[in-house]
Amino acid sequence: MTPAARVQASIEILDDILSGAPVEKALTGWARCSRFAGSKDRAAIRDHVFDALRRQRSYAALGGSDTGRGLMIGATRASGGDLAELFTGNRHAPMPVQETETARDFASEAEKYDIPEWLWPRFAASLNDALVPCAMSLQNRAPVHLRVNFHKTDPNDAIEALKSEGIVAHPVQICRTALKVTEGARRIAQSQAYARGLIELQDAASQAVVASLDLRPGMRVLDYCAGGGGKALALAAYEGVEVFAHDVNPGRMKDIPTRAERAGAKITTLNTAALSGLDPFDVVLVDAPCSGSGSWRRAPAGKWALTEERLRELTIIQARVLSDIAPLVRPGGLLAYATCSVLMDENGSIIADFLERHSGWRETYRKAWHVTHESDGFFTSHLTR
Repeated sequence: MTPAARVQASIEILDDILSGAPVEKALTGWARCSRFAGSKDRAAIRDHVFDALRRQRSYAALGGSDTGRGLMIGATRASGGDLAELFTGNRHAPMPVQETETARDFASEAEKYDIPEWLWPRFAASLNDALVPCAMSLQNRAPVHLRVNFHKTDPNDAIEALKSEGIVAHPVQICRTALKVTEGARRIAQSQAYARGLIELQDAASQAVVASLDLRPGMRVLDYCAGGGGKALALAAYEGVEVFAHDVNPGRMKDIPTRAERAGAKITTLNTAALSGLDPFDVVLVDAPCSGSGSWRRAPAGKWALTEERLRELTIIQARVLSDIAPLVRPGGLLAYATCSVLMDENGSIIADFLERHSGWRETYRKAWHVTHESDGFFTSHLTR
């Protein structure tokens, strides 16, 4: 495919997404109907689509409309590309740009930095001086991070193993288990290092949340909202720690046994009914359902789908989950709350509300990682009684 044809394909996919189609469904549907597209074409188109979704508001302003075509015109203008070269109307290229498809000035800082207008004040209150740097970071692609599985290797050996397969990775300061991939990221899933369980794909801040726990041999640890098991696997890498994984939707945990076997780890998956027979736990980690605002570089459609009503619903869920799992922690044990959100509503405010309503509990640790720290945005708080 020519660069112009890739732009036209991106326009069609973006229009599908803007009409309500899930991002991955739109991309997969186009690929199935376009067997002529090679792997490099699909990768380039995927990059176009995700870039446009990250910068949907600013690209719409630069491109003259909030349509797939407008976003790709805006993307070309933002990158300094040649519109006349791409928008020719020839063969599979998009039609030439019209005089009416002009750029306009940004109506607000929220539009300039691609944040929903209603959310900008909350971002400002949550991030203070980090507001603009964080918003700008969310406009760009997230780094690719790996977790080194200390059961099987160490960072230096993992780096060498990856290098032998054309994957270049470097240590990340915020967590000793984390590596940042700078070359060959698309080869990871097919690499021997991955197949042998030496590494797992996991954001550095997500790893740092687990690393912040004082885990010791003999501890019984519950990952309450385990999902696919990324944090449970990180917990299980600690020698002598017994790890349990739970999710209200057990189907989300279906890959944990396979992932644990590859990693050489033991994780016991539990449904909700089984919790009461195994509590109390020394540590309960809850990566609570949240807006995902700290990971919008990876899932940019979530930024535009979030509403004030949905944010209120999430804070109610977060408060309820925290209260529900508190009895699962033994006296003197640790309740670790975490979100991949940068919003105060879902972080500090939830903790303040919990402490006000639960006497005897106190906070012993708090840490926030911004998206400017070479990671996703994450928050964690440790509570004990």
